[in-house]
Amino acid sequence: MTSLLAMVLLATVACSKDEGVETVEQSNYSVDLNLAQETDWQMADEILYFINEHRASMGLPALQRDRQYASAYAVDHTQYMIEKHQISHDNFGVRAQALKDRGAASVGENVAYGYSTAESVVNAWLNSPTHRQVMEGNYTHTGFGVMQNDNGQYYFTELFYRK
Repeated sequence: MTSLLAMVLLATVACSKDEGVETVEQSNYSVDLNLAQETDWQMADEILYFINEHRASMGLPALQRDRQYASAYAVDHTQYMIEKHQISHDNFGVRAQALKDRGAASVGENVAYGYSTAESVVNAWLNSPTHRQVMEGNYTHTGFGVMQNDNGQYYFTELFYRK
């Protein structure tokens, strides 16, 4: 049931790319870099493995893990989604602009909820054309916000960017 619910949610919430995103919510977004340590790095590293395996099969370069700003922003957003009890791309423009202020040329984001393994969330993203497009995008780095709510259900935010 959880996977079915997550698939329904994924189908109704699109991934975000910075093209055309307005950044009027807030400027000069600051974040505590220690937030990046709160992600479930074992799960995040497995997600990165499966994404890089897929990218390699497409002839695309591997993404490098960002354990600083991108992951801190991703954790901050994952905490927000857990608090709201729903997945969203709320304030994506702020996160994208913050990464651009630190040298990113472009930014994308995938979110998910309810998957219990790295392989299942990556497969769900691969089966969604918009999420797949972000995963296969012209990006060089990625950051993760992978966390469980009080019921042990995972929420995921993955930020992609190109330097």
